[in-house]
Amino acid sequence: MIIRPAGEQDADALAAIYGHAVLHGFGTFETTPPSAAEMDRRRQAVLEHGLPYRVAEAGGRVLGYAYASVFRPRPGYRFTAEDSVYVAPDAAGAGVGHALLSEVLTACETLGLRQIVAVIGDSGNAASIALHRRLGFMDAGAIRDAGHKHGRWVDIVLMQKALNGGGTREPDTPGLTLGAG
Repeated sequence: MIIRPAGEQDADALAAIYGHAVLHGFGTFETTPPSAAEMDRRRQAVLEHGLPYRVAEAGGRVLGYAYASVFRPRPGYRFTAEDSVYVAPDAAGAGVGHALLSEVLTACETLGLRQIVAVIGDSGNAASIALHRRLGFMDAGAIRDAGHKHGRWVDIVLMQKALNGGGTREPDTPGLTLGAG
């Protein structure tokens, strides 16, 4: 398995992996799978902020992807990102998510970010919660019944990991370029 930057050529695979999560899971609150073109637009938006977007590939097949995105659009959040990680159903439990998220965290540290937040759909999403804990994320709370999908109310679990010393010292990079205000 190799971890590499995601490219335009990966749009179909990204759409297939994410589409499965949309239709069958609670990790995302979208209910209609986006097209490959939309997935590529989203990938480009991540890259425009200088944030990492990675895929795991084996035998020429994309097994999963992970990226960091802007946490909130206001400039005061310029040192914080939010992670996302999705793995093809037949690759779950094989270490793909761990490898991907590890790469994203390293890239975020290199950017000088200070916090990374996970917003995990479904408090019953044991695999994602365990993955984040293994990588040093701490529980930051939950929002009960935040969404409604597949006929039931769904929580979101918030987790957080400090990078580069977190809030223990002043920033030494400009952070992400975010909106005015």
